[in-house]
Amino acid sequence: MTTPLARLSRLILYVHDVSLLKSFYQTHFGFPAVEEIEGEWAVLDVGGVELALHRVGEAYRSATPRGPHSNAKLVFSIDTGLEALCRSLSSAGVSMREPKRYEGFPYLLCDGEDPEGNVFQLSHRD
Repeated sequence: MTTPLARLSRLILYVHDVSLLKSFYQTHFGFPAVEEIEGEWAVLDVGGVELALHRVGEAYRSATPRGPHSNAKLVFSIDTGLEALCRSLSSAGVSMREPKRYEGFPYLLCDGEDPEGNVFQLSHRD
């Protein structure tokens, strides 16, 4: 096996409301902020990779967020209690889908949407 030339260290998600999404990911997942420019930029430590929330550019601020039609999905590995976390998120008003499995794939998966409609997935290996 060869050593990779690079590693993914940060994922930037362009958002309309940095404070709202920072609060969402801190409240529901406990991710601490490691950098912040109020209302413009926040970086959360999500374990191994940083999630950077960057306010969309001026030209896009009046547009509706893309939501579930985005080509990105954030996947969070859950060690235990995936179904309980899905129920807890749903009870808190987070749009969640039912947990699902695919034959031959050893994971329980559950998709949800953050307040701007960005899709995230909770994943638990059997």
